[in-house]
Amino acid sequence: MDMKQMVKQAQQFQQRLTEMQGELAGRQVSASVGGGMVSATVNGRHELVNLTIDKEVVDPADPQMLQDLVVSAVNEAMRKAQAMIEGEMSKLTGGMKIPGMF
Repeated sequence: MDMKQMVKQAQQFQQRLTEMQGELAGRQVSASVGGGMVSATVNGRHELVNLTIDKEVVDPADPQMLQDLVVSAVNEAMRKAQAMIEGEMSKLTGGMKIPGMF
């Protein structure tokens, strides 16, 4: 393969990568904990876009429980977002792990 062809393929890959990143940014994943009492939704940029807390879980006498549920829901949503990103990137790279990509 000549150098021109390699550069062209690299440019095409970069373009597909940019397109995929834009697409993933628009996708959302959610996670619920505490029997659905706390739900978090994040996008493909790992940004929290929604947090829902059932009023029954709000107990002024036990704020630690609510804090733990929120942290747990957000962390689970982040894990799901990362798995979604890795799955889509794997399709793009043919399963090859490229350092620094995800």
